[in-house]
Amino acid sequence: MYLNERPGLADFAKAIVDWQKQHGRHHLPWQDTRDAYRIWLSEIMLQQTQVTTVIGYYERFLKRFPTISVLAEAEQDEVMPYWAGLGYYARARNLHRCAQELATNWGGQFPESPEQIATLPGIGRSTAAAIAAFAYGKRSPIMDGNVKRVFTRYFGIYGVSSLRATEQLLWKTAEEAVHAAPDTLDMAAYTQGLMDLGSDCCTRGKPDCARCPLQASCYANTHGVQSELPTPKPKKTSPQRECKMLILQRQDQILLEQQVSPGIWGGLWSLPQYGDVAALEVACTNWGQPCRESQKMAGLLHVFTHFKLHIEPWHVVCDGAVVAEPGPRQAWVPVTELGATALPAPVKKILSGLFAL
Repeated sequence: MYLNERPGLADFAKAIVDWQKQHGRHHLPWQDTRDAYRIWLSEIMLQQTQVTTVIGYYERFLKRFPTISVLAEAEQDEVMPYWAGLGYYARARNLHRCAQELATNWGGQFPESPEQIATLPGIGRSTAAAIAAFAYGKRSPIMDGNVKRVFTRYFGIYGVSSLRATEQLLWKTAEEAVHAAPDTLDMAAYTQGLMDLGSDCCTRGKPDCARCPLQASCYANTHGVQSELPTPKPKKTSPQRECKMLILQRQDQILLEQQVSPGIWGGLWSLPQYGDVAALEVACTNWGQPCRESQKMAGLLHVFTHFKLHIEPWHVVCDGAVVAEPGPRQAWVPVTELGATALPAPVKKILSGLFAL
């Protein structure tokens, strides 16, 4: 049971709507639209990614894929370069699959029901609710990281939010807040207001309670426990992994390998990876000798959600023709084309240090 059992859930929703209309964000490129495609694209891109990073990707993506049908007709290899560097690449693959399913089974349009939207690839309950609320005005509550922070603090909900019991209580509370609101509730403003409040006032580190429209009734504020809510997850050590990456250069070309899907970098082009220097040297021998340059470069640490990857790049320049032929997922890519190639962020960073992409 949540601790802040004050009545007045209708006032909760109204306060958020009033605050959003006066102080919330109104000038983002995906706002002021009822186009479910644009709303969906922004919601997927904003998962685990900051707004300032997303804006450029969002605009470039829409310029290339302006409609669901255009995205559905494209090959996945055409889509991935417009996601490269944004991370969490399964989102892009699911985005493409979802567009194809919409084109095949829904006439190229999103269904209006959040329950039906949630059956589509890569769309969870909260994202489906956001699409339904913004595009169709459906009274469907959302529950992303920002919203969890607002609800746990305001209602005094303790417990790690990823645990089933806590999550169920959060959703139950969100549903009650929506249903208690008057019929005239502006769902788009309420949904956006929750997001804005969590990112602007009710922040993770130092919440700005003085500017919050909920401060007077907020459990965390009145009890001084903002730092305790949401309940932090138990800390665990991230596994450490290592790999050697081969930057094999033949004149003005670099050897790249397309990564297998599904996978962390599935569909992207990366440098060949090896477990140790001995395996890398064997690979170089297979490609032919002599090599006039073999240089170990500065290492790079890349942090994923579930582990940390220590990358050790080796730059090898081959004289003349190489002996081996590229494998089925390998290709020699001109240096001048690397900037437009779908590269993972750490690989692009490594190559940029050599070739100023």
